[in-house]
Amino acid sequence: MRKLKMSIALILVLGLIGACLSGCSEKQLQTIRLNEVVHSAFYAPQYVAIEKGFFEEEGLKIELTSGWGADKSMTALIAGDADIGMMGTEAAIYVYNQGKDNYGVVFAQQTQRAGNFLVGREEDPDFKWTDLKGKTVIGGRPGGMPQMVFEYILKKNGLKPFEDVNIITNLQFTATAGAFVGGMGDYTIEFEPTASTIEAQNNGHVVASLGTASGMVPYTVFMASKKFIEENPETIQKFTNAFYKGQIWVKEHTAEEIAEVIHPQFKETDIELLTKIIKRYKDQDTWCETPVMKEESLTLLQDILESSGELDKRVPFEEIVNNEFGEKAVQQLQ
Repeated sequence: MRKLKMSIALILVLGLIGACLSGCSEKQLQTIRLNEVVHSAFYAPQYVAIEKGFFEEEGLKIELTSGWGADKSMTALIAGDADIGMMGTEAAIYVYNQGKDNYGVVFAQQTQRAGNFLVGREEDPDFKWTDLKGKTVIGGRPGGMPQMVFEYILKKNGLKPFEDVNIITNLQFTATAGAFVGGMGDYTIEFEPTASTIEAQNNGHVVASLGTASGMVPYTVFMASKKFIEENPETIQKFTNAFYKGQIWVKEHTAEEIAEVIHPQFKETDIELLTKIIKRYKDQDTWCETPVMKEESLTLLQDILESSGELDKRVPFEEIVNNEFGEKAVQQLQ
């Protein structure tokens, strides 16, 4: 009888240990609500960090949602519906200039070039931006980064937006490609995978990269509210560490390897097409090698905003950028 009791007790203990091994690790992970501006292969380092388990290594579980617009992602962040937002730096500038106490603060940079491309109807290996004079281009939303970057490039090349170049700006983001394929405009500005899909269907050809033409711009970054960062510095550090591991992995691996890892995030995209997209982004040096933002990048961004008439006043770098976490992550992982 005594042996039976001991056996039962041992079974119960082993059961508890097994349950803990299978479930406790999950319970110990801290859930981070991450709101991304859109879901795109443009953000490959982030998805590599998720798929390779780098966030779990730091004790974090990512709950990912898409805002489908920087304004919506920022609203979720400030309202407390998201812990961290991944969006354009301009959103932090706008909120700061509104005089709000709890504005968004950038703590890690993901992309350093615009991620959209100019798609024409014919192949044009000798394309020059001045070729757009007198043409019609399907652009982006007025005041949005894609449109502002495009206008900045035109001005750099001596063209006046809406005068020398006719720009269509009244279409929804999701409707531009269909309008172009349907016959509207001479060119369209598209993100991936749309640009490569148009090519694959033989409905157009990428003739230029806005990311290459505009220079090093802090196009998309991770930010949290000033209050969240002050109250959760360890969490922000863990997140930054995990993301930096993703940046390192992307730098050290091929487009084919990256595409294979992030494919679960884009199951509807053919792996060959996804590889082509990743290679296009990798070749133009899209992704930052570290989370640390350079002050000259923010200066260029504010030049673009100012050129488009969207900037009321310039924001000091140190007010909306906190490189402390990025610098520490680099020190720890070197």
